[in-house]
Amino acid sequence: MIMLFRSMTKRRRLVYQWSVASLVLGLILAILIVTGWLNPASYTRELPSTGTEITSVLSRQQLETTRFSFKVAENSGIGFRHFPATRNSLLPEDMGSGLAWGDYDNDGDPDLFAVNFMGGITPQDYADRDTDSKPGRHALYRNDGSGGFSDVSRESGFSQPDFGLGAAWGDYDNDGNLDLYISSYGPNRLYRNNGDLTFTDVSDQAGVGDESFSASVAWGDYNRDGHLDLYVTNYVHFVYRATDKERASRQYEAEIPYTINPSSYPPVANRLYHNNGDGTFTDVATKAGVANGKGRSLGVVWADLDSDGWPDLYVANDVSANGVFRNLGNGAFADIGASSLAADYRGAMGLALADIDQDRDLDLFVTHWLAQENGLFENMISEGLMDDEGRRRLFFMDNAEMSGLGQISLKNVGWATGFADFDHDGHTDLWVVNGNTLQVPGDNTRLKPQQMHLYQHQPGAGFVEVSSQSIPGMSSPFVGRGGAQADFDGDGQVDIALQVHGGNVMLLHNTTRSANNWLGLRLRQTGGNLFAVGAVVTVQSTTMTQTMQVDGGGSYLSQHSSDLYFGLGPSDTIKKVTIRWPDGQQESYQDFTLNQVNEVQHAVKYELSAKTGS
Repeated sequence: MIMLFRSMTKRRRLVYQWSVASLVLGLILAILIVTGWLNPASYTRELPSTGTEITSVLSRQQLETTRFSFKVAENSGIGFRHFPATRNSLLPEDMGSGLAWGDYDNDGDPDLFAVNFMGGITPQDYADRDTDSKPGRHALYRNDGSGGFSDVSRESGFSQPDFGLGAAWGDYDNDGNLDLYISSYGPNRLYRNNGDLTFTDVSDQAGVGDESFSASVAWGDYNRDGHLDLYVTNYVHFVYRATDKERASRQYEAEIPYTINPSSYPPVANRLYHNNGDGTFTDVATKAGVANGKGRSLGVVWADLDSDGWPDLYVANDVSANGVFRNLGNGAFADIGASSLAADYRGAMGLALADIDQDRDLDLFVTHWLAQENGLFENMISEGLMDDEGRRRLFFMDNAEMSGLGQISLKNVGWATGFADFDHDGHTDLWVVNGNTLQVPGDNTRLKPQQMHLYQHQPGAGFVEVSSQSIPGMSSPFVGRGGAQADFDGDGQVDIALQVHGGNVMLLHNTTRSANNWLGLRLRQTGGNLFAVGAVVTVQSTTMTQTMQVDGGGSYLSQHSSDLYFGLGPSDTIKKVTIRWPDGQQESYQDFTLNQVNEVQHAVKYELSAKTGS
């Protein structure tokens, strides 16, 4: 049956899956009515606290022994602690923060930036901080190349405390050095890399020091002019009023203070900062059609979803419909949220990209709030359907339930996430950081911890949760928020850094033993967009085809390393590697050394015209 399903076209699978889903839903409703749980005369009855009456119908068992493992790196030199304050049940304090991997010193090893939220935001917190409190500051950890890190924050220029949330590295001035943008509850900051291991705050000069309640950020060259542009998500217009703390509602048998409910506050429009090429930026979000003014935005990713060479934009919104914007190639975007079937109204936070079904287009994974199921949006553009404008129709099918990623997430609040082939078998695996937004009963200074999810991709069977077997040192739940992946020790295996709200950064070292081969790629360009942000790579081996993208953001408030790792299984042959570069050129390569990172250089040929919108 599984082989028959895998052999179907996407269109047939769509019809089949909707038929199965309808049948399952009908059976569930029939069971609930017969057992008396669902009574038309008492339709206001609340969901069971455990959810097992419904979700047990869709439960999934592990099918194989796990093939990868992790351990918590105890002596890495990363001693970062997030939010050194007492929680006040206020929304800005609960949302972050994130992490960003980037090789800021150009020595070939990814360095780690940890964002901090310096303390409480009430007037009393400010008064206390002026006397005996030490604010939490951001931290930059330089990789020594052998698995260890050194805190170089102060000497690098990161001494300014902020109510920090997200961060992303990007070389906006094309000098070959990664610069850093930090979002905050308050003024956002752009730090220019001086090339001598120090940074300078150029936010005001560059015109990107917006003061709002910002969240995830992402770099991308949306108009293909060789200069990185910046998309900044904004959440809500939060106003602190002491009297609001006395107001509350109830959800899932828990008290929800008014001050941590995003629906209590109006949304704020997002920013698209167009890079002017002279060190300054101009906000063109409204002009380009991507301001997303009705969305309470938390996550964002640039991705060429329709494979036309122009980066599209996906925005994850909380208690609002997600934003799906198709790049028209003329400086403007089309809002295709409704027709894409991927803009559903849930509480969305984290984002991850991968070609799950290996059909050469990028699929989307979206983490959601409690009782809403995470979403796995399979890209259906390869079906070849056309829209009213004569272009291939870009739409998605939520395949989370059929893939094993749906019901298991109902009891969790998902945040940072990422796809990576942890065992090099050629099939991308998945990790998700969880952490509640509900308070511990009787102690409103603490949030409820939750277990991280680690999924092994088993072809033909979907994703199987294996965290308890794969990460024995992570048996205790925690309040997760940010997270990002990188091969920090250069062994070819992807590791994970996690940001714990009010706790310490955790570094998960991938210790998997595998005889499988792998290919590492590091893309670089000359002439513009030097780190090749937005490049799409397709690797064909003897048994499979894989596609990945060089991202300029993603996850949640966080950023993965830009190096790409392709698992090859037992195959020792690469048939062809195709790279669609950010300037639109496509090139093919064959000669690579396996089981190491190969650097590929490309000389860009940007042909600017009115079409680029620059």
